[in-house]
Amino acid sequence: MPHAVARRALFGLAGVLAIGGGRPARAAGLAMPQGKVVLSVSGSIKQSNKDGAAELDMDMLEAIGSASFKTSTPWYDTPVTFSGVPMAKLLDALGASGTTLTVYALNDYKTDIPIEDFRKFPAILATKRDGAYMPVRDKGPLFIVYPYDSDPILKHQVYYSRSAWQVARMVVR
Repeated sequence: MPHAVARRALFGLAGVLAIGGGRPARAAGLAMPQGKVVLSVSGSIKQSNKDGAAELDMDMLEAIGSASFKTSTPWYDTPVTFSGVPMAKLLDALGASGTTLTVYALNDYKTDIPIEDFRKFPAILATKRDGAYMPVRDKGPLFIVYPYDSDPILKHQVYYSRSAWQVARMVVR
C-alpha cells in the first residue's frame, strides 16, 4: 500500500510537470494543446498559452491528476462512478488566485462557484462516467461533480446548481 501511494504521488507530480513536457513551450510556461481544446480558463491565472488564457486538451487535463468516486446524483437513477481532474489541482496547476470561479457550459448555462468549495470538498472536473468518456449529449465532455454522498450538506440545491455539465470555459475572479 505505501508503494502505491508513493507511485500515485510520483505520477501526480510527473503529470503536472508533463503539462509542459514534449510540447512547444510558451512564455508563461504552459504548452500548447495538441488535441482538440476542451477547456479554456482565463482571469486571474499565472499559467497561460493563448492571450492570457489557458487552453487545454483532454491529455493536458488528465496529466494534471485524477480522482474517482462513486456517488448518487439527481441526474442518474443509480449511483455513478465519476473520474476526472480534482478541481483544486486544476486551479493550482494554472496558478489561479481568486475567490470565485465562473463556469460557462456549451448549453449557455452559467454558474458562480466559490473557489473555497474546492478546498473544502474533493470536487472533480469529471471526464468519465462509469469508466467511459462522456459525450456532449450525456453531460460531457466535462462535468463539475461533488461527492454528494460524502457529506449531507452536498445534497442540496446549492451544490447541485454548481455542478455544471458540458463545461467549456471558466473564469477565475
